[in-house]
Amino acid sequence: MRYALVSDIHSNLEALTAVADTLRGERIDKYLCLGDVVGYAANPNESIDILKGFAEAVVLGNHDSAAVGTTSVEGFNPLAQKAISWTAEELTRQNKEYLESLPDTLTIDDCLLVHSSPSDPLMWRYIFSIDDARMEFHHFTSRICLVGHSHQPLTFIQYKGRVIVHTGHLIEIEEGNRYIINVGSVGQPRDMDPRATYALYDTERRTVEIKRVEYDVHAARDKIVQAGLPHFLGDRLLVGR
Repeated sequence: MRYALVSDIHSNLEALTAVADTLRGERIDKYLCLGDVVGYAANPNESIDILKGFAEAVVLGNHDSAAVGTTSVEGFNPLAQKAISWTAEELTRQNKEYLESLPDTLTIDDCLLVHSSPSDPLMWRYIFSIDDARMEFHHFTSRICLVGHSHQPLTFIQYKGRVIVHTGHLIEIEEGNRYIINVGSVGQPRDMDPRATYALYDTERRTVEIKRVEYDVHAARDKIVQAGLPHFLGDRLLVGR
């Protein structure tokens, strides 16, 4: 089985289209999304419509939840709040209902899918450090936990009682180990690489591979500005931060 893993699209139609086009050249059995379909960029409805066309499983992200009013915007920075308010006004009724229907977690093929963290999915915690990961490993039983939220691809491996960090693009799933794998962001990478990020999980080869694809960053940035959203939300796309 080969899974395509996407997360944190954030209404960036250009990035999502580039990833979807690239994945058509791969042998993909199922498409999974780890949340935050909307927020920040200027094409929330179009992004949802594309995702609905190919993703078999999608979990709820914090921006998705805030855009439909089920998570308070108080915990978001002022620029994110503006984008959420704009997104909420733009969403069609059908797409609001779609976001409202998303579960906060799913388990597929011994993988837990959650946007933020398994310990409390709707508290929207980040997993940045070994200490964070060590605590989170106590809160799920699957071999692999797939997350997004931080927009930075990063893997934590529980190995013989220790937790180690793996920053490479190829993760080998080894017997006896457990994994928390952040698959990065399609629509707003924050690791100083502006290319859209996604991942492939091959259960036969027992690998997860983080992959990148170029997209028209300037077009996505210009749409943000033209929509009246904060310029910073577009400018940050140019440098991947």
